[in-house]
Amino acid sequence: VMKTDIYKIKTDKAWNRLYDRLDKDHLLAKVDEGHHMRKLSPWMRHGAVAAVLIGIVCGALYWVSGFKEPVPDLLTQENQSAFTLSTTLEDGSVVLLGGETSLLYPEHFVADKREVSLEGNAFFDIAKKQGQPFWINTEQAKIEVLGTAFSVQSDGNAPFRLSVQRGTVRVSLKKGNRECYVKAGETVTVQSQKLIVQRTDEEAEDWSRFFKHIRFKDETLSNILKVMNLSTDSLQIQVDSPALVERKLTVEFSDESPEMVANLIAGALNLKCIRQGNIYNLSE
Repeated sequence: VMKTDIYKIKTDKAWNRLYDRLDKDHLLAKVDEGHHMRKLSPWMRHGAVAAVLIGIVCGALYWVSGFKEPVPDLLTQENQSAFTLSTTLEDGSVVLLGGETSLLYPEHFVADKREVSLEGNAFFDIAKKQGQPFWINTEQAKIEVLGTAFSVQSDGNAPFRLSVQRGTVRVSLKKGNRECYVKAGETVTVQSQKLIVQRTDEEAEDWSRFFKHIRFKDETLSNILKVMNLSTDSLQIQVDSPALVERKLTVEFSDESPEMVANLIAGALNLKCIRQGNIYNLSE
């Protein structure tokens, strides 16, 4: 028997075994309803089996695509200037991007988690959302938070460092499968693929540096005031009129006092600025 004939015999046997299995499981339609199935030629048998297999594959693809969770639209915020760039995410979380820093984040977060990617240095003030943890991916580590404020250094030119201002953060190394919890007043660094947790050196870790030279691009007045109020506990700026909070501004502040910030905003929007105790009220 020639080689091609041997190949044909083996192929026919394989198709016949698969055909008999499908026929036994009643997966093949009968040719004449009410009569015994007619004897089919090898090519007809092969075609019937192929049709069933194509239907199974197409059905599986439809099922997978139909139930696949939609991929969120991703946005990129890049800061190429020396000023800190403030970004407020959909959930109300604030991210202050240092120079030469980029943040990749979804326009809308999925229901069970909030996840972003960071390259560079940033300060995070995360809005607490029960059952929706916040994840930050960096080149070396993955950070999980529920609601806290902390700074991250991951620019590649210096060792990874995370300092927690309030709350608790879990840090997991992507290499070595190590993790640790970092509490308020603590700093974690990566040394020789190990996580080292120490008390924060308050002189070395000055969170206020993110607020000294800061700019906002098309941010609402509500978000701007929220960020500026984070920089001080002594004086706060408020807006009396709900109609004003959605007004958008592109503005920069360079080491101005809360009083100066309040007056600059009032001047830009033609508002009144009145101090009452430790609060500056902006009104029309």
